[in-house]
Amino acid sequence: MTVQADLTGQGPEAFYREELRAGRFMIQRGVSSGRCVFYPRHAAPGTGEALEWVEASGMGTVYSTTVVRQRPEAGGDYNIAVVELAEGPRTMSQVVDMAPQNVRIGMKVRARIDERDGQPILVFVADEEAGR
Repeated sequence: MTVQADLTGQGPEAFYREELRAGRFMIQRGVSSGRCVFYPRHAAPGTGEALEWVEASGMGTVYSTTVVRQRPEAGGDYNIAVVELAEGPRTMSQVVDMAPQNVRIGMKVRARIDERDGQPILVFVADEEAGR
């Protein structure tokens, strides 16, 4: 699925969130360069190049990670990870469904859309198939 940014009729972040709500993880790429960018924006950073929306593969690699410590009654420990997407850009998120201290740099992950506080959110899970 490819959508021209100027045909969406809404701002880039609103379009991104609407696609997440529909179960699709979309990123943008330069119309002429083909270079992907993330987080949603009106034009490519540094060049002003027009952007189009494309569906992301959802695959990535943990670039960095840290564990945030908090009391169990406040939800317990969790991780924050920077994930380098297969398409090139990086995004900050969480790797879920595993102990936060087990998330490792270089770990292969895949995107999943969860819901928190009634809003769609992009998280990542370990990609077990990558280890085969």
